[in-house]
Amino acid sequence: MSSASNYYVSLLRLCCESQNQTQAKKLHCLVLKTITHPETFLLNNLISTYRKLGNLACAHRVFDHIPQPNLFSWNAILSIYSKLGRLSQMQQIFDLMPFRDGASWNLAISGYANYGSSTDAVGIYKLMLKDAAMNLNQITFSTMLILCSNCRWMDLGRQIHGQTLKFGFGSYVFVGSPLLDMYAKLGLIQDAKQYYEEMPERNVVMCNTMIIGLMRCGMVAESKRLFHGLKERDSISWTTMISGLTQNGMERDAVDMFREMRLAGFTMDQFTFGSVLTACGSLLALGEGKQIHAYVIRTDHKDNVFVGSALVDMYSKCKSIKSAETLFKRMTQKNVVSWTAMLVGYGQNGFSEEAVKIFFEMQRNGVEPDDFTLGSVISSCANLASLEEGAQFHCQALVSGLISFITVSNALITMYGKCGSMEDSYQLFVEMNTRDEVSWTALLAGYAQFGKANETIDLFERMLASGLKPDGVTFIGVLSACSRAGLVEKGLQYFESMIKEHGIIPIPDHYTCIIDLLGRAGRLEEARNFINKMPCHPDVVGWATLLSSCRVHGDMEIGKWAADSLIELEPQNPASYVLLSSLYAAKGKWNEVAQLRRGMRDKRVKKEPGYSWIKYKGKVHVFSADDQSSPFLGQIYAELEKLNCKMIEEGYIPDMSSVLHDVEESEKIKMLNNHSEKLAIAFGLIFVPPGLPIRVIKNLRVCGDCHNATKFISKITQREILVRDAVRFHLFKDGTCSCGDFW
Repeated sequence: MSSASNYYVSLLRLCCESQNQTQAKKLHCLVLKTITHPETFLLNNLISTYRKLGNLACAHRVFDHIPQPNLFSWNAILSIYSKLGRLSQMQQIFDLMPFRDGASWNLAISGYANYGSSTDAVGIYKLMLKDAAMNLNQITFSTMLILCSNCRWMDLGRQIHGQTLKFGFGSYVFVGSPLLDMYAKLGLIQDAKQYYEEMPERNVVMCNTMIIGLMRCGMVAESKRLFHGLKERDSISWTTMISGLTQNGMERDAVDMFREMRLAGFTMDQFTFGSVLTACGSLLALGEGKQIHAYVIRTDHKDNVFVGSALVDMYSKCKSIKSAETLFKRMTQKNVVSWTAMLVGYGQNGFSEEAVKIFFEMQRNGVEPDDFTLGSVISSCANLASLEEGAQFHCQALVSGLISFITVSNALITMYGKCGSMEDSYQLFVEMNTRDEVSWTALLAGYAQFGKANETIDLFERMLASGLKPDGVTFIGVLSACSRAGLVEKGLQYFESMIKEHGIIPIPDHYTCIIDLLGRAGRLEEARNFINKMPCHPDVVGWATLLSSCRVHGDMEIGKWAADSLIELEPQNPASYVLLSSLYAAKGKWNEVAQLRRGMRDKRVKKEPGYSWIKYKGKVHVFSADDQSSPFLGQIYAELEKLNCKMIEEGYIPDMSSVLHDVEESEKIKMLNNHSEKLAIAFGLIFVPPGLPIRVIKNLRVCGDCHNATKFISKITQREILVRDAVRFHLFKDGTCSCGDFW
């Protein structure tokens, strides 16, 4: 090896360090000019330099001009094709090699393994076992074990474990870590534990891998024992514990361990901060989240995109959306995770319009959505009941290919269901290649909200027949469908089977469904007995549901009991006062109504105002009762006046019980005429073209008079009117409603 060759090699190293390809090419020219027959050693280094600088063409030209390439030359060019995923060229080089060593075989195996040709990787490995077993080494077995783990090949993984023992690599730590990881990922945690305990030598990497495996299988107590028994820990050990505790629902322990790690003086990386901030978000621990944010600022992670995204997520989950927004705007770097965190944050905090807007802003910034981002923005469209925008995102999913992700398809099923387009929801469900429990539950919930009890029950039975296991959310859909259709006995049977056959422990939502089931059917005494037998008292929604049923059926005694319980549980909740007022008003007890209203004023309890909105030409038009803000008021009230005359001719009689004020009858009629949903429907009749359904959303439950009036309007105008209130969907058509007047 000449001094000239050594000199040029040292200069080539400098080119690699500075990533200066131009200088490397100049050196190459200088070599050709000054050295008549360059040594193979120098040419091999030129190949390696071009590989590191990403210039495949120049690397191959150098290789082609080596008169007698040695093994290093062949491996150098093979390495380029392997690491770039040029698999056909890699195989050609591999086949042409006059001799091979362990590195040659490993490069071919890893090339196939890393670029999706797993079966070809196995083929090369088997050929190596047959023809070149003497070249097997730690890297070979490590690569194959990682491949088995990723592909979930249990049988092959066990075979390779046996081969590591046969060829004397069973005790190597470099092989042990991927072997432990494979067993843990495949759910064979006992095999992992046995192998770990039998290892004569363990380093901190193996210990960390074992902790990860135990945490992945939910074995938190064993993970803690292993961690606390370690003689040597590194930052990864601590981060693994914090992450594992967070993933296993032990967020408080995760935050405490973060404090211990900090006191112990270990360096924290982006994964440490990401995990502990996730824990803070789950705990709604805004104060601790802010403290960690302050600590992040004092480190060199304040501009880290991963940590920034975790902070946005934490603030969003803690309902501090303004802080999340401010932080997001200040981020110097943003990726799809950052944008998605902000988008999801808006959606979780009820700002669905902002979620849709930021999605479009993300695309304008050249960031393409992934399946989670697209699924999240579709969910926001569902919350807005914005069918037009939701359909646009459906098109985008088809064009981008993201429709193949089950998360996107499930979000679309939910969106179409919440927008009242059950035909589209069902069609999408039918077209899915694979369905999971969420797919079935999304369609089932859509049918339930529409009051289509028979379709809901039929779908549920089909889900069971397909072998899928329903969860608590599925049963909420089934029970609510039975409730809205008046199928009391059927609902009670499903509730019992949920506990006894499916082993699901009821949560407050399940109990509320049964209270609603009995209450709607007028079986209020049974509802009271059911509540008295519950292991815990109903939540706010449960008591409000019972009180609402008492109002409908005029049961003062149980209604008063429900109202008192609701007020005791949540004194500032206006629902108890409003529903009890309605009950008193229906009985003509206006003194009691006045007394309740004075109580509300004294306690500063404000009734949630009713709003209805309708979307037209990309703009949301919001209406409140007696609205005076719309620029179209003259046209709207004129349309309502015309409709009222025709409705009365058809036999419409205003339902005075929907008015909770002791005023003259003429004043009651005027108040009923100006309810927000009627204003929104009139707007739709004026502006939405004939042939298209009118879609209205209301934040509260639609009152009895508006429900009856909308039936008349649909018959008179021959228009489909879809109203989504706080309880369910109502599809009005030809004078009838899809709910069968049971809501």
